[in-house]
Amino acid sequence: MPPGPETAGGRDRSPDDRAPDAFAARLEEAGLGPLRRTRVTTLQLNIGLRCNLACHHCHVESGPKREERLDRRGCERILELLERNPQVESLDITGGAPEMHPDFRDLVRGARALGRRVIDRCNLTILFEPGQEDTDAFFAEQGVEIVASLPCYSLENVEAQRGRGVFDGSIRALQRLNARGYARPESGLVLDLVYNPVGAFLPPSQASLEADYREKLQNEFGIVFDRLLTITNMPIKRFAHELQREGEYEAYMALLVNHFNPDNVERLMCRNLVSVSHDGTLHDCDFNQALEIPLHGSGRTIFDIDDLDELAGGRIATGDHCFGCTSGSGSSCGGALS
Repeated sequence: MPPGPETAGGRDRSPDDRAPDAFAARLEEAGLGPLRRTRVTTLQLNIGLRCNLACHHCHVESGPKREERLDRRGCERILELLERNPQVESLDITGGAPEMHPDFRDLVRGARALGRRVIDRCNLTILFEPGQEDTDAFFAEQGVEIVASLPCYSLENVEAQRGRGVFDGSIRALQRLNARGYARPESGLVLDLVYNPVGAFLPPSQASLEADYREKLQNEFGIVFDRLLTITNMPIKRFAHELQREGEYEAYMALLVNHFNPDNVERLMCRNLVSVSHDGTLHDCDFNQALEIPLHGSGRTIFDIDDLDELAGGRIATGDHCFGCTSGSGSSCGGALS
């Protein structure tokens, strides 16, 4: 029987302390284990858990009442690490709604001044919150790449997952970003959309779904975008609890396990990414962070390391939830893997 949603992978324990998980065993059977990191080229930062939404699938359980966030000292340390580690090409900022953090803009400006690519994981509706009236202009001015959540091109499916009124706000936000030049070839401003399933099933073909999104959004709303990224819902936190309430948890885990695709392993995002939590702790990925599974060498923080190349070759902590990234066409923060 698959482990429960809060025990998958072994919470709060280092890779050497935890019992072998089914994912690690499958990698060994396929001659692909243990999973190890290559060179870190992306620093992904969960800057805080406060959000104007509380989506059903949110694996970090963010929402309007969450107050946890990286402090100013931590934000300054992120910039220091970027300066010390020129091999890190991208700062990928997530949350919560990253834009609600008081030091968000200073962090973006600092990273861009260092010549780094900055990605903002945006829920779109944040653009209409008080104090965010000029956020789209700030994005364009700084050349921030936007990865925007839009789990469907229909009102019914979006609001079933993210709440009433979210679809309309998302459409208006996309139109505003287009008006700023996003997804226009001459601007260089990147706007990607993210699809994740509304229920307990794998995403369809990324290419075919992208074509559907383009047709619907262009014809009905005049919206253009660069790429559609399909992301599998991870069986952890809110989504796992929903699966358990509906009696679907074991069936969903079986779906992921039965669709394990070894071709995806080489492209897993944890191979060249390190994830930083709002308290500065290092993790192998955002999902391990949500489950409080620490980076190898338990408890290391951004203040305990200067050279991120030290992490190359290190063993990546895995859990049964990792089947979500390798199933079918695969899943990562950059969409399908194959």
